[in-house]
Amino acid sequence: MIDLSQPALDVAPQLLGAIIRHGPVSVRITEVEAYMGLVDPASHAFNGPGGRAAVMFGPPGRLYVYLSYGIHHCINVICSPDGVASGVLLRAGEVVGGTQIVRDRRGPKAPDRKLASGPGNLGQALGVELADSGTALALDGFAPPTDGTSSDWSLEAPSAPVTARITTRIGISKNAETPWRFIIPGEPTVSGRRH
Repeated sequence: MIDLSQPALDVAPQLLGAIIRHGPVSVRITEVEAYMGLVDPASHAFNGPGGRAAVMFGPPGRLYVYLSYGIHHCINVICSPDGVASGVLLRAGEVVGGTQIVRDRRGPKAPDRKLASGPGNLGQALGVELADSGTALALDGFAPPTDGTSSDWSLEAPSAPVTARITTRIGISKNAETPWRFIIPGEPTVSGRRH
């Protein structure tokens, strides 16, 4: 079971090997990064709960979606108690369901290991949109707050714990030296460096 009421640094390694689903597409998560809100200059929530970052302050179990470089939709899973900002950026994964749909979205030339490798590619593979920000995830063992709407997003805990390799984060300029990136060692879908 994944306890999303914990801080992102605790939740991030628990997400490795988990399956995130959006409709018919399923991706096994292989790379993540933790972002710790008000104490993390690289976090969108560093300056408080205004604007797009408001969703990062909870409740946990929701998606935070943002646009990177004006083109890539990136997905974060919100965690920590309600009112405390932290989230886990999903950086890469292995497509395990809906492969043809993903190929239609990503193009026929992308190799299997690259279909959901990198946060923008992962977002495209899952068909995420900015409108999905704030959507509650269905998750076994964790009941996100209900607001009368249903969601076709779900998260399934890994069947067995995964041993994570911990590295510094990549693709950021602030607080980049922190060892808050978690990958599955030897996994070919991991984006960027593997150490």
